[in-house]
Amino acid sequence: MKIVLVTPEIPFNTGAIGRTCVALNLELILIKPYGFSLDEKSVRRAGTDYWQYVNLTEYDSWQCFLDGEKPDPDNLFFFEEHGSQTVYDPDYPLDSFLVFGCESKGLPPEILDGMDNRIFSLPMLDTRVRSLNLANVATAVVYQAMRSHLGG
Repeated sequence: MKIVLVTPEIPFNTGAIGRTCVALNLELILIKPYGFSLDEKSVRRAGTDYWQYVNLTEYDSWQCFLDGEKPDPDNLFFFEEHGSQTVYDPDYPLDSFLVFGCESKGLPPEILDGMDNRIFSLPMLDTRVRSLNLANVATAVVYQAMRSHLGG
């Protein structure tokens, strides 16, 4: 299973997600451009001493990612607050790509075009909350996705 961050903007979130990837032996895929440098102390601080162990792959664009990884469309899972299904609905194969957009805009429409049945949301019960922190969402999603593979 792989976590994919498309144009992440906040180094702390990327570092925290990297730490989760290390904990679960997952690959972290980052798609440029970033809103920060991976050399920034804040990325390393959020990942604490674990950033050096992150299994990291970088791509210059979404198209480069598609060309390099050649993912089966059925193994792409996109997470947006407007998903018609929740993160609890699908069965996630071990070769899934869990795809998250940048903090301020989410995933670009051109990536989501034609993928309506692949867009999932993490439920929020109070409408006063506009969005959740990316690192928190990614962690909640990946643990749900791996649930059946972790024996839980």
